[in-house]
Amino acid sequence: MDTKEKIDLIIKNVGGKENIKNAWHCVTRLRFELKDNSKANITELKSIPGVLGTSFAKDQFQVIIGVGVDKYYEVLVDELGIDATAPVMADESEKRKDTVTWFMDVVSGIFGPLVPAIAGAGMIKGLMGGLVALGVITNTTDTYKVIDMLASGVFNFLPFFIAASAAKKFRTNQYLAIAIASILMFPTMVSTAQAGEISAFHILGLIPVPVFNYSGSVIPVIFGVWGLSYIHKWVDKIVPTAAKTVVVPTLTLFISGLFTLLLVGPVGIYCGKGIAWIIGSLFEVSPTLAGIVMGAIRPASILVGMHHAMTPIALENFATLGYDQLMPMMFIANLSIVGAAAACYFKAETPEEKQIVGSSVLSGILGITEPALFGVLTKYKKGFIAATVASIIGSAFIGTFGVRLFGYITSSIFSIPAYIGPWFVYAAIGWIMTLIISFSLSYVLVVKMDKSNANAKSVLKHDVA
Repeated sequence: MDTKEKIDLIIKNVGGKENIKNAWHCVTRLRFELKDNSKANITELKSIPGVLGTSFAKDQFQVIIGVGVDKYYEVLVDELGIDATAPVMADESEKRKDTVTWFMDVVSGIFGPLVPAIAGAGMIKGLMGGLVALGVITNTTDTYKVIDMLASGVFNFLPFFIAASAAKKFRTNQYLAIAIASILMFPTMVSTAQAGEISAFHILGLIPVPVFNYSGSVIPVIFGVWGLSYIHKWVDKIVPTAAKTVVVPTLTLFISGLFTLLLVGPVGIYCGKGIAWIIGSLFEVSPTLAGIVMGAIRPASILVGMHHAMTPIALENFATLGYDQLMPMMFIANLSIVGAAAACYFKAETPEEKQIVGSSVLSGILGITEPALFGVLTKYKKGFIAATVASIIGSAFIGTFGVRLFGYITSSIFSIPAYIGPWFVYAAIGWIMTLIISFSLSYVLVVKMDKSNANAKSVLKHDVA
């Protein structure tokens, strides 16, 4: 069965084209906004080759594909005839979305496509930061400066990347969105903020335009493009057709640019600082407690597709603090899932089951845990409990010893070099501890469960906890 045939089946079993309001994807999932969620045939969807599972998250329906989801999405776009940049008016159901649903939709839709760029640059940046911390290299050499350009360019100009992705999510003109980012990143604004001599420009000597360094910021440009999407629709609606070509972009850019500089940009800055303060306060109260909280919620957040909600928080930490302690805990959670799934390999009875578990473990080591979660741990449910316990213990441990990263990276085995530095030993101990605990607990819990039931074969196949 080729990809097109699989997509045709997916479309059919989410209720058909007429039931799909919107569709996008993150790193591992096709995400749908359906008119009627009850029309989704979950049983049939799970039987499609290549589909690892499904998940409902508020008003969002997710079909878990794993690695290669972008190829599925390309076919899906062709089949649905989606114009990712076409402006559309929100209907009543869209307007009724609660804040959590809106936030999840926005985060998954914007940050999913950006992961390759920020992960690749973050890997280089994290590795260089670790080598500097160890004294292996210095940050004054030309070699370092060149490599730093490779690593830091994405983060310094992150608003441009976010603007382009947000334009697709909000279905507005991508180039006008990038223009909004260019306003925030214009050298006059950045250099004035860095100089710190004035707090605001004044239009006509009366209206203050707050001065901030928006380099590497996340929330302001999202708010700016969100505002642009509505302003663009409004302007396009009131301008006569004969004048649209010139007048619409002119008025849109002028109004949305001022709206961003005067209102949503500063609000976004303060929101970002507020989020960083909340997370920082939790670490100040107790790094161990912070680890416990993060370790407990991370596996479940992946299961329901909310894990991308932590991406903007980590990016804000890098922008404001220069480092982040959440991403090491994300890696710990991934390892806990890998360890628990690996133990289930010894419970599988058929070569096919062993192959599924083995491939999911390999995928988890490479940073994609959905196959292990949906292909293994939703079946062996006590294995999921073991993974969560190990995630809590491992995250509490590395939180206690202050393990941190200096650049955004994916949570995979390839990210290990980025941890090189003063905290590497504690990170390594945390990794080993997590794998051992998750594997051991998963193996023991599943074995005890099997022995408690006379029909062990049935329990093994269905793992009714």
